Amino acid sequence: MCVTAVESRPAGGGTTHAFKAVGELGASQSPSHRPFGARVKAFVALTKPRIIELLLITTVPVMFLAQRGVPDLGLVVLTCVGGYLSAGGANALNMYIDRDIDALMDRTSQRPLVTGMVSPRECLAFGITLAVVSTLLFGLTVNWLSAWLSLGALLFYVVVYTMILKRRTSQNIVWGGIAGCMPVLIGWSSVTDSMSWAPVILFLVMFFWTPPHYWPLSMKVREDYARVGVPMLPVIASNKVVARQIVIYSWVMVAVSLLLTPLGYTGWFYTVVALAAGGWWLWEAHALQNRAKAEATGVKLREMRLFHWSITYVSLLFVAVAVDPFLR
Repeated sequence: MCVTAVESRPAGGGTTHAFKAVGELGASQSPSHRPFGARVKAFVALTKPRIIELLLITTVPVMFLAQRGVPDLGLVVLTCVGGYLSAGGANALNMYIDRDIDALMDRTSQRPLVTGMVSPRECLAFGITLAVVSTLLFGLTVNWLSAWLSLGALLFYVVVYTMILKRRTSQNIVWGGIAGCMPVLIGWSSVTDSMSWAPVILFLVMFFWTPPHYWPLSMKVREDYARVGVPMLPVIASNKVVARQIVIYSWVMVAVSLLLTPLGYTGWFYTVVALAAGGWWLWEAHALQNRAKAEATGVKLREMRLFHWSITYVSLLFVAVAVDPFLR
């Protein structure tokens, strides 16, 4: 992992300067100039807590669906803690590997490794520790199926996405997003210690949700990704092409979300929410495509409308997953 992080560099030869910048910042932040409170905040920031909030939103409701009611509160807490530690470890290792390009991108320029608040060695040790602790916590207190699913998600995000796909293909976020779909399976397995079609369907919903969720943000910050040679789809394709792909994935996502009801896992409440939220998503996706076709740029493209709605959509959908068992 260390070798790949050094040798996997962005186009244009900017990595050397990035590492120099990181090194200079780290050197300037001697231990005496790193207050304890700021250090604690920095280590918390390594886990990317705002992203983990979204992962937990897709974990807990599935536990309600699996239980067909209220799951054991202790089990919910253990699953959430284990999930946070696992995802936090993956995010910390991601920052360790990407520390070269993070120093060159505006949106990541204040991350702890770039500012020197946390050293690369500390970050690596922190990420590995969280990975080990989360796996053992899942295995010893929940079940080993959930533990292996959690570890698999972590390794997929760190190795397959961050180390292999991210800097090599525009399909990076498509396949790399698999790691973000795993909490659905973990939520189900934590209750049942088994698998079923319901979590698989929700896994696929998240799989098709991830690209149209992330591509609008990538459109907004394409210059950042272009500067470091990361081939996100908006970097190598026009807005029209990206918007068309967003519409395609959106239709598939909404269609898949409606499969739970005919298969008998959900009832009328989930169906109504899925149709309403999915219909609004498709409206926003087609609106973005129309603006792209009209060659709107800058603020007129309004690509972040879909990005923000995507978070609301997945929150509403999974709240419906949790509530639906009580209305059947």
